[in-house]
Amino acid sequence: MSLGLFDAVPVGSAVTANRVVFGPHVTNLGRDRSLSDRHTAYYERRARGGTGVVVTEVASVHESDWPYERAPLASSCASGWADIAAACAPHGTLVLAGLGHAGMQGSTAWSQDVLWAPSLMPNVHTHEQPLVMGAEEIAELVDGFARSAALAVGAGCDGVELNAGQHSLLRQFCSGLTNERDDSYGQDRSALLREVLAAVRGALGDKVLGLRFCADELAPWAGITPTIATELLGGVAAGVDYVCVVRGSIYTEAATQPDGHDPQGFNEELTSQLRAALRADGVGTPVCAQGSIVDVDLATRLVAAGACDLVELTRAQIADPDLCDKTRHGHADRVRPCILCNQHCLVRDPRNPIVSCCVNPVAGHERDDAGLDVDASAGEAPGSRDDAVVVGGGIGGMEAARVLARRGHRVMLIEQAAELGGTLRAAARLPGRARLGALCGWLEAELVHEGVTVVKGRTVDTAEVFDAAIVLAATGASPTTPSLRDDDGSVERLDALDAARGAELHGDVVVLDPVGGPVGIAVAELVLAAGARVTLVSPDVVVGSQLAMSGDLVAANARLAAGGASVVLHAAAVGIAGGAVVVQDRFTGFMTTIPASQCVDAGHQLPGRDWPAPVRAIGDAVAPRGILAAMLEARRAALESAAVAS
Repeated sequence: MSLGLFDAVPVGSAVTANRVVFGPHVTNLGRDRSLSDRHTAYYERRARGGTGVVVTEVASVHESDWPYERAPLASSCASGWADIAAACAPHGTLVLAGLGHAGMQGSTAWSQDVLWAPSLMPNVHTHEQPLVMGAEEIAELVDGFARSAALAVGAGCDGVELNAGQHSLLRQFCSGLTNERDDSYGQDRSALLREVLAAVRGALGDKVLGLRFCADELAPWAGITPTIATELLGGVAAGVDYVCVVRGSIYTEAATQPDGHDPQGFNEELTSQLRAALRADGVGTPVCAQGSIVDVDLATRLVAAGACDLVELTRAQIADPDLCDKTRHGHADRVRPCILCNQHCLVRDPRNPIVSCCVNPVAGHERDDAGLDVDASAGEAPGSRDDAVVVGGGIGGMEAARVLARRGHRVMLIEQAAELGGTLRAAARLPGRARLGALCGWLEAELVHEGVTVVKGRTVDTAEVFDAAIVLAATGASPTTPSLRDDDGSVERLDALDAARGAELHGDVVVLDPVGGPVGIAVAELVLAAGARVTLVSPDVVVGSQLAMSGDLVAANARLAAGGASVVLHAAAVGIAGGAVVVQDRFTGFMTTIPASQCVDAGHQLPGRDWPAPVRAIGDAVAPRGILAAMLEARRAALESAAVAS
């Protein structure tokens, strides 16, 4: 009989309710260096939704490690772990404390102290030289892991997970990339990992001991490869209760949590191979799959095929905390999809945002904005309240209509185009952005489930009067073509939406990207895919500067270079003349002409038209912003309007 995703599985002395794991990730929900009540609400919501295992945000086991401002410190986390464990226990969820030390991948910005490392390898981002750890520091580290583990289980956690994956000193000791020692820890690079595991096991007793383990650093010239990982893991796997297989190194941080350019389940083969090797050696330790697994169908297939024993569905459960319960009760089609954009769940950056989600704006705000969690309880009786009209069928309009229908209103959604989805539907046609379309499809299906009347192909005049208690206008933004100092009309001008919607791209194409986000990069890739030549013009010192926040900056630049794109930096277009785009260097004022047959603007759009009272405009109709803003504003407007109408 094949294994099921929602079958229980023994993990050490414990038994999980199912095989779904909500893995450790940076949230910035902490208070100082402790786990906060925001953490408690965040994890409890996923436990209430049915997840089998919660691994809390990784806490530093030693005060030398302060990798980001709100990074938890294990010695300050006892009360937080206790609260989280108590909140999740009624739902039958195992709670494991994430423990680690970032080593030379950390930061001295907050600690004002030296980084620890196995060898004199500088931090890749800051180029800061670390302290090469001696016997004293190693002893303190091992003791720190043991004391932190004891503290976690003493607070009520069911066990711990040690991080030997990304941002991990344990991985750095295991890798030839970062460990060039000539002592026993260099001769046997797994020695420290074994010492830590032994010390932690002694502190835990029979509580769960998990290991997050990098099996491919994607740096085969010196780093951990799958072959090396098999050998390393073979020496320690029997002593742990499960292993979660990940990838990535100091040079490939984004590989651990990539965006939609990487396929779902990218670690499937790696995980399956390692599990098979363990079984061949007679080691039955459960193996957890990780790697952009966001669809339940894929998770189910991996378990049924024997590729893994547990599946990490972290971003999927940020997007929909009820993923497990919906699926178990036969409603997998209603699981809100993760769109793999990384725009608000990847929060380890200088802005210090708290974790959230484009498709689920209440994520990270469960403590303060529980009222926005419209799906936490059953909707009101359909058609039991007054009529409501939503004008505009983009994602904001669809979300508003969905929420109003869940509040019992009879809702009509009016869209002037022949299809719903608006700008996001067009963006989903861009290279690497297909996953965006999953949100459009889900919202459209939810309108049917909630009984919303949808009218397509109808334009609404601003003076039109509706006999409805609520009228919301989610008519989106308008494309804009920037005015140039001179334009003789010799170059065809388009905007990014034209390109996304199928305009023919040919010849020499200049893409103007004053934003530095995903759109300009994607349009340039679209030009290359069409067989045309592209020059991307950016005012910044690096193309796609904003992509650093979603982890795609390095990969995006690599894709453009591999495709043969030309790049003009710290420049802006000032005119078009004689079949060329004229750009000016922002530093020197020097003018350059770029021959072009087409010029595509990937800049900001304009707000939509004005609407008379009592119509309430929302989303991009107010100010063009991102997906999260559209979804959040739509939900707020619908709930507030429903409250007033009642």
